[in-house]
Parts: sequence; C-alpha cells; structure tokens
Amino acid sequence: MTAPTLENNRVKLIPLDLSNYKQLTTIAKETDLIYYSPNTISTPETLKNYVQTAIEGFYNNTTLPFIVYDKQKQAFAGSTRFGLINHKNKVLHIGWTWIGHDFQGTGLNSHMKFLMLQYAFETLLFEKVEFRIDERNIKSRKAVTKLGATLEGILRQDTVMTDGFRRSTCCYGILKSEWLTIKTNTFKEFNI
Repeated sequence: MTAPTLENNRVKLIPLDLSNYKQLTTIAKETDLIYYSPNTISTPETLKNYVQTAIEGFYNNTTLPFIVYDKQKQAFAGSTRFGLINHKNKVLHIGWTWIGHDFQGTGLNSHMKFLMLQYAFETLLFEKVEFRIDERNIKSRKAVTKLGATLEGILRQDTVMTDGFRRSTCCYGILKSEWLTIKTNTFKEFNI
C-alpha cells in the first residue's frame, strides 16, 4: 500500500513518519488528550515510540498513519490512522485519532473522517470500516454514531489501560453498501 496524502479545503492528512512527527510534540503534551487510549504520547520519547509503532505497521502493511494539518488554522492538529488493515477480508479500522483541544469541536474531525471513509471505500474498495472506542468515551461514541456507524457490540474488559484499568471496547462499523447513503446524507456539504 502506498502512503497517500488525503486533502480537501479544510484538512490535509499527510503520511506520518519520523521526519514530521515532531510537529506534534507540543500538542501531544496536552492534558488528557488520549485519556481513553491504552497508549501514552505525553513525552518526546513516548510520542516517538507511538509513531515508530505506527510506521512499523505501515511497513507490515497493517497501518497507514497520518499527521493532521488544519488548513483553516494553518497548523498541525494531531494524528489519525487506518489500522488493523485486513487486505484479505477488505476490512480496516479508523482510529488512533487525537487532535489538540483547540481543534476539537471545530468540524475538523468530520472532514478527516470523510476523507478517510472516502479513501477506504472508493479507492481501496474495502467492504467495511470499523471504529473501536472505549465504552466510557461518550464524546467519541456520539461522534461515530453521527457519522452513520452502527454499534455492533461491546468487547468486555478487552484492553488494559496504562493505569491497569481493563476497559470495555465498543465496536462500530460502516459497510460499503451503506457508504453512498452516509456520504449523501451525513457529508453532503463535503461532496465537491
């Protein structure tokens, strides 16, 4: 899989690598930025390890990480990725998404998700996109529901967090057969 740049008038998703991840160092230090994640990125070392893991996944053809650039604010905003890419079954996950507090609630995330869903269904021709979210993360759960994803189930206590807590993970999905309706209804203002 090649590493594309995905872009519209609001956001640019640039392949994340060791040459550009330092643009995220300040944002990664923000308090509780990835509170619901089993990872940590708050120090230069943990951020580099996080990026290195994503890059290794890219070379193993199982992840495609991006650095997020907000064109409206003209600033790097965070990171997101395709992960757990299953080429045989044509299923992938969108996740590992974090953007700085100043970028949250601005519509940036919707633009990111539109570009990623469009790429997954229309370029990669995948059959399903999944989202896995901590059961306690109501904000993210509402956001993916608003995108048109369906709650398919909850994996009980399946992930150990950095503090030892065993979280339960909500599994949401969008099928390729649902994409045209979601694109038309949810993202109608993005269809240029």
